[in-house]
Amino acid sequence: MADHSRAARARVGRYLVSAALLVAFASQAQVRDTAAYLARMDADGDGWVSLAEYQHWMGYAFERMDLDGDGTLSPHELPGGRGRAVTRQAHLATLADAFRRQDVNGDGALDARELAAPPQ
Repeated sequence: MADHSRAARARVGRYLVSAALLVAFASQAQVRDTAAYLARMDADGDGWVSLAEYQHWMGYAFERMDLDGDGTLSPHELPGGRGRAVTRQAHLATLADAFRRQDVNGDGALDARELAAPPQ
């Protein structure tokens, strides 16, 4: 049962990351290239996207879906209106995992090339 719950949470987490990516890219349709997209994500303007910047930018989908603002996506707030609740912390952890997979050189920041590539 625990493995089933863990698998279900992982599926929801992957869905949220996918949703965040789709929402972020769709909402930024006016950005024409990766360098411009990086510049929009790069809140401090240092030319790199940090984990915190990545989580902030990609957390947009979670915030939009959390209709009651309680920091948890309840089943009725999830696509299809069902599934296990997902906390903001769990979502941030899923984003951190995606960030680490995307950070191919392991330097703790995403450059334009890493940002454009799908997570490994």
